[in-house]
Amino acid sequence: MRIEISQSQRMWLAFIRNRTAIAGGVIAVLIFLTAVFAPWIAPYDPLDQDPIFRLEPGNEDHWLGTDDFGRDVLSRLIWGSRISLVIGFASVLIGMIAGTALGMIAGYYRGRVETLIMRGIDVVMSFPDLILAVAITAALGATLANLVITLGIVMTPGFARMAHSALLSMREREFVLAAQSIGARDRRIIFKHIFPNIFGELLVAATLWVGVAIRLEANLAFIGLGVQPPTPTWGNMIREGVDVLINAPGISVYSGLCILVTILAFNMLGDGVRDMIDPRLRGI
Repeated sequence: MRIEISQSQRMWLAFIRNRTAIAGGVIAVLIFLTAVFAPWIAPYDPLDQDPIFRLEPGNEDHWLGTDDFGRDVLSRLIWGSRISLVIGFASVLIGMIAGTALGMIAGYYRGRVETLIMRGIDVVMSFPDLILAVAITAALGATLANLVITLGIVMTPGFARMAHSALLSMREREFVLAAQSIGARDRRIIFKHIFPNIFGELLVAATLWVGVAIRLEANLAFIGLGVQPPTPTWGNMIREGVDVLINAPGISVYSGLCILVTILAFNMLGDGVRDMIDPRLRGI
């Protein structure tokens, strides 16, 4: 007897069968929980200085050693995960909302509206991501809120192009034409009929681009345009560790590894989400 399974069950089965995606999801969840429970997990206050124990190697009291000001490296890494995840998720969310709205408006109404929006998107995309982020951050100032806005702006064009191309392939489908023929409003057609069909593709991109946002934040912090010290961030710690790289290489190395593992985890998770959503890749 053949058992029929629903579409959602097929999607979850495809995800569960992907061991790489499961591994990425587990690592991402662990990093998220570390950020949420940082006040209880961190053995020391990340801002407490003890110059007597500066640049100590790893020991029983400070597992990963101390930095140039005698601050516990492990505690600063744990607290730094909060900044990276907040900036990564918030900036991608802003970029996804703004970019999707612009791309869908341009793709649905076409004509001058499409030309104006998409040519503006092309102009923004002509700048390298880091150069654009540096310019906006220098203009707005290096605060957490401004960094989120800056990286949200950097993420917007990618989502806009994706939403625009996806909507162009949807707007001539039968269900869209049927909705138009019965007099459905444009807003209802866009958000009730078209958006649910392109959301999966946008979600996959968002999962992958969280890692991009975290990397860009680390790049900005390394050149002094990130969240300002003494607030612990992984990018700031890499920058601080460069000055003492010979005596205490672990400060930069551990911070870089945190960024590497986090980006890798979200990329692995994003690949799994893509396989889960795309019926051609499920194999079920």
